[in-house]
Amino acid sequence: MTPAYQEFSASLLVAILVGGTPFSALAQTQADLPRLATPQVRPPEPIAAASAHDAAPAAPTSEQPESGKSLLHVSAGLTVDSTYLRAGLMWRVFDATPTAAGTYTLVAQSTDAQATFKLGDGSYMVHIAYGFASAMKQVQITGRTVTERLNLNAGGIEVKGLNGDDPITPDRLSLSIFVPERNNSEAKLVVSGAKPGQIIRLPEGPYHVVSTYLDTVGVGSLTPVTDTNSTVSADLRVQAGKLIEATVRHRTAVLTLKLVNAAGGEALANTSFTILTPGGDIIRELIGAFPSLVLAEGDYLVIARHNGRTFQSEFKVQSNLDRDVEVIAQSQP
Repeated sequence: MTPAYQEFSASLLVAILVGGTPFSALAQTQADLPRLATPQVRPPEPIAAASAHDAAPAAPTSEQPESGKSLLHVSAGLTVDSTYLRAGLMWRVFDATPTAAGTYTLVAQSTDAQATFKLGDGSYMVHIAYGFASAMKQVQITGRTVTERLNLNAGGIEVKGLNGDDPITPDRLSLSIFVPERNNSEAKLVVSGAKPGQIIRLPEGPYHVVSTYLDTVGVGSLTPVTDTNSTVSADLRVQAGKLIEATVRHRTAVLTLKLVNAAGGEALANTSFTILTPGGDIIRELIGAFPSLVLAEGDYLVIARHNGRTFQSEFKVQSNLDRDVEVIAQSQP
C-alpha cells in the first residue's frame, strides 16, 4: 500500500445539488469581510438559511435627501438573474477623485442589505464585499435619485470531513483555499484556517482546496504541533449562484508510543522517539514514557533512545485503529 504521506489515498466527493442550491437563498448572520484592496485571509462566519418570505427585495426608502444632496439606492445579487442578497454585505462608497497621495476617500459605508446613501453631486465608486467576493461600480450623482444593483458573480463552498467513514468534528480540520495558476495549484492563498461546515463565499472560478487533519491528541512533542501528516487536496470550480458541497476523507489513527523491556511491559520513562517514513523523512519527535500522536495511514519506522542506547521498530497505521506501538528495548541482531 502506498503510504498516505506520499500520495493522497483519500477521495474528495463533490456534489452539486440538483439544479444547484440557490446561494441567494442563504443569509449570513454576521459578516467577516475583506477590506478594499487588502483582503483579510480568514474564513467568514457560517451562513444560516433564510425563510422564503425574505425572497422579495424591500422597496427603496422614501426618505428625502438633505438639501444639496441626492439619494443613492444600492443592492446586490450573486448573478444577474438571482434574487437580492439580504445579509452579510459591506457597502463602501468612495470619492472617485483620488487625493494627492493617490488614495480614495471613504465617504460612506453600510451593512444594510439594500443600502441608501445621501450624496452630493459628483462621481463615486461603490464597492460591495460579500465574504471573499466583491464588486465595484462607478456612479454619477447629478441632483436626482439613483438606483444601482451590483452583480457579484459569486458562489460558495461548504466542506465536510470524514476519518474513514466516521465524521470529523470541525475542530480537527483546517481548510486552506488557493487560486491555482499554471503548474502551481497553490499559487495564491485566499482562505486560511477555515472550518468544515462553514459556507465560504468566493468569486466564480477554479480553486484548490487543502484539508489538514489537526492533532489535538498529541502528547510529548518536543515542539508545539497542531498539523498532522494527513492532508487531502482537490480542485473545485465555484459556479455563480451555486453552493458546492464537498466531503474530504482522511485516514488516520491515534498511536501511543512505548519503550518496554518485554511485550506488554511497563513503559520506560525519559525516552525520546523519532517517527520516520520508510524513506527516512522525519515525521515527528516526541519525548516521555508514552507520548501520543495522530498519523496518516501507512508504514512507519520508530526510533527510541533511552540512557544512551537506541532501539527501533517498524509499524503500520490503519485508519481509525487507535493502538499502542511498543518498541522492545533489545539490541538488534
